[in-house]
Amino acid sequence: MDAAPDAPSSLPIPTAENDLQPFFVLHKASPPRKSAAKARRRIDLSPKTCDSSTEQNDDSLRLETFNSLWSKTESIIKDVLKNLNANVFDEIDKWVHVSFNAIRACRKLDCFSATSPYPILNSASIAAAGASRQIFTGLLFTKNMEFVDDTLTFADLGVHLRSNGCYVANLTSLDFSAKSGVGGCLKTLLRQFLMVGIDAPDMSILASWYTEQENYESPLVVIIDDVERCCASVLADFIIMLREWVVKIPLVLILGVATDVDALRNILCSNVCSYLSVREFALGTPAERMDAVIESVLLRSESFSIGKQVSTFLRNCFLRHDGTLTLFIRALKIAMVQHTYGETLSFTLTKIVDEEGSKGFDGENILLRDIVLKRALNLPSLQRFCQPSARLVDWASGLSELKRLRTLWSSTVMCLYEAGKYQKISLLDLYCELLEHDQRYSGASDHTQLAKDKIVSSHNNHFHGCLQKEGYVIRAFQIVRDLTAVKLCKLLNRWELLTRGIKEIHEKVKELQALMKSEENRPKRDLKEASKKPTARNLINEKTAKTTANEKVATFLQCMVRQYIQPIESIPYNEIIFFNNVDKLQTALIGDPRRRIQADLLESHKFVRCSCCSKNSGVPIPSMHDTSIMYSLAQEHGDLINLHEWFHSFKSIVSLPPLQAKRRARASPSPKKRKNSNEPQNRNDAKIQAAFCRAVTELQITGLLRMPSKRRPDYVQRVAFGL
Repeated sequence: MDAAPDAPSSLPIPTAENDLQPFFVLHKASPPRKSAAKARRRIDLSPKTCDSSTEQNDDSLRLETFNSLWSKTESIIKDVLKNLNANVFDEIDKWVHVSFNAIRACRKLDCFSATSPYPILNSASIAAAGASRQIFTGLLFTKNMEFVDDTLTFADLGVHLRSNGCYVANLTSLDFSAKSGVGGCLKTLLRQFLMVGIDAPDMSILASWYTEQENYESPLVVIIDDVERCCASVLADFIIMLREWVVKIPLVLILGVATDVDALRNILCSNVCSYLSVREFALGTPAERMDAVIESVLLRSESFSIGKQVSTFLRNCFLRHDGTLTLFIRALKIAMVQHTYGETLSFTLTKIVDEEGSKGFDGENILLRDIVLKRALNLPSLQRFCQPSARLVDWASGLSELKRLRTLWSSTVMCLYEAGKYQKISLLDLYCELLEHDQRYSGASDHTQLAKDKIVSSHNNHFHGCLQKEGYVIRAFQIVRDLTAVKLCKLLNRWELLTRGIKEIHEKVKELQALMKSEENRPKRDLKEASKKPTARNLINEKTAKTTANEKVATFLQCMVRQYIQPIESIPYNEIIFFNNVDKLQTALIGDPRRRIQADLLESHKFVRCSCCSKNSGVPIPSMHDTSIMYSLAQEHGDLINLHEWFHSFKSIVSLPPLQAKRRARASPSPKKRKNSNEPQNRNDAKIQAAFCRAVTELQITGLLRMPSKRRPDYVQRVAFGL
């Protein structure tokens, strides 16, 4: 079989020993070549070698681009999640040290008393020691139904406590299994504290280690990440054991709970719960963490983003199916991989982030290459709005304009989100709505003005129901109109921080802040004079003064939406940043393995890329893999496949010699050479039957066939049909 790939003349001559290809489908080894002269005649010196080297260079650039982008994105996500939990971690650290001081204030034991199983307490210290024999326990509410999001959280908590002088042991629910018992979790506890393996775990070993001079001044913290998944009996025995040693070893427990404090009472009996002195702590909700990740990765970042269809798909997965931030991050990574390797100009993302990103491996500016300019001309965004020639592609102005429009778009979204926080509007919902393709907010001012005329107060339940039916952007406009003066000033202060460096928006925000200050500094009327006027007129005047400032801020927000929120398709070079192929992402996340297996078996030539298989367009030939031949022949049958007919069809194909062997046999007058050329291709019936059985077994393992039954032993049943 001729499977030698095209290669430039600078590469070594391919031989049967080094011509190995990393394919999924195995091929029979090509026969050894007699001389190097024939191999030289097989080298393809056509201009395709230049294209292959260009493709290899592009693959290297794409891989380098992805590694750079994802490393930055991953570090941003870790920093954001760590900052969200920083306040809670500081509060836990203060509580740990306060608890440690309370335990130490009870009594300080010497080494002999600390290592003895039950130290004798005199009558004077029994009362104080009795109160201290409760274990200081912190309940950390994660508010997640799936624990996969909290693995990194508890790891960061351990790092934070260690940095503040604590000894920390992180235990998981797997350590509290019924099979391992208390000895298993105690062994893990000692291994993390002492940093050595212990064959016979005993708490006296930990007490002896802790009474050393260098360890005696630091608290010991035991973190159990998911209490609700622990074995209840093992956890109860572990707490009872710690209670007996809490006077001798100042241990503090931190338990991760997903729901509420009642979950701990449901797991442990009341007697064990009485041994715990509980303090509650709470992390942020999954929605808050999701909004923080979207803000930092998709809005503040200038490199990669997702389109409407992909964002809606991920939103539905997060709200309706998985509900974990881990899935969202994994999907974001897969989307970045597919975008980087699917978009021909994806390497320019590094140019947007870093000015040095446009330099190739040889120091040449890759944006000025002819092939890159031709790819830019094929972008739909350029073909839709203009018809440039190769000489008119201005990368500097095009990418800078794309960056500017992206910054204005993101700033507008963040201003809307700050206003929507007063009614707990999610940034994910707002982000998906603003990615709509149509200009649905071009007439937002008239629509909200009509809604404002019909509705008097935002505290009315009917009004709140009407706003729920409207879009999130319309609700944000109405929220701004109904804010009090104090809240409106706070909103403008947040806008001022968000829009720094953006002259188009920042100057107008400054003007609105000056307007609000002038309204606050305006002298108020005397209460006696105001009381002489009718009450209704006073209310109308106060409402008019309040409405004037709110209306100006709402009008400014509407102008921002109309001016800066544009459809993605209207932005030149948008294909470089936005990924919107939801079908590929859905296939990668959810997957359709049976369909994928069928396609790979029927189209194996696309993976192998050899000349013999690609020319036959899927028609079974002897050089194909046996399983591919078998499944191609199975397409000619219905639900049931007769094994005898299937075997004879398979035998008729694999017994055929390849075309090259026939040509060599015809050209060679010597019968000896003809025998040598056909000998490697001959397969006896035993080998063919063995290959047939192996292929049938592989199809059964992949779930495409059902083996024969006792009633019909000569038939197999097809399970999957069509693609």
